[in-house]
Amino acid sequence: MNVGVFLLIEPFASVEVQLQKASEMGFDTADITDTGAGATMLGTAGFSPVVSLDDNPFDVKRLFEKYGMKISTVCAHANLLDPTMPSRYGTNDIMRAIHFAAAIGVKEIITTDNEPKTEWGKNSSFEQKVYTIAEKLYEPARLAADYGVHVLLEPHGPVTDTIEGLQGIFDLLGNPESIGFNLDTGNSWLGGADPVEMAKVFKDKIHHVHWKDLGEEWVEKRGTLYGCGFSTIPLGEGVIDIKGICDVLKDADIENSTLEIVGGSDILLKSVEYLRSCGI
Repeated sequence: MNVGVFLLIEPFASVEVQLQKASEMGFDTADITDTGAGATMLGTAGFSPVVSLDDNPFDVKRLFEKYGMKISTVCAHANLLDPTMPSRYGTNDIMRAIHFAAAIGVKEIITTDNEPKTEWGKNSSFEQKVYTIAEKLYEPARLAADYGVHVLLEPHGPVTDTIEGLQGIFDLLGNPESIGFNLDTGNSWLGGADPVEMAKVFKDKIHHVHWKDLGEEWVEKRGTLYGCGFSTIPLGEGVIDIKGICDVLKDADIENSTLEIVGGSDILLKSVEYLRSCGI
């Protein structure tokens, strides 16, 4: 399994600067970490690692190749529990990400539900939340199937942080091959799930992993937060059973994974060493 990085190594820096830093650390794989339609002011000025889904995807691929880097996934983290609105990242943006990724041979697009922001989303029942996510993914699932790529759900919200919710989405969509799972070791644990059990249940659907460990200070927050962004400690030094997850996945057919960790090269490379010692 390749172990890459998110392109958020340097604050307020462009995609190219992030790629240069990752390459200098010895990594050869990275996610397209931030995406959006049109242009952004900070992106245009070189202060944000955003990739526009309206860009020429081959230009982005060539930029990665300039630094000896391969694109592992295109991140398309959405807001799937609130009503559809042009300003909310949702179905249309996920479909654009599918077109973008498929054009340059990237096989995995990652999305999620996220915590609802509107009263409508907050007041929906669990069953309604499952349904609204599945409805928003119905057309992306069909498009991904035609392109031969996967849309991967990541634990990052009140539905995706549960085995029941994920299985409900898969079932409503008819369990298509085009919809899979991106196991986030930190988010799943923080949301109250057992990431080892998630790995066992969805092993055949996991096509990518976000690796992070969390320290003791996060224990009291478990079950109250849906995702924490990034970890600040090396893998194997926190409270999450990373080795147990590795034991489940080390023989799985997963090509790429990503360290969701901020810090210097010492923390990142130590995490890679730990994964290798666990058979990844």
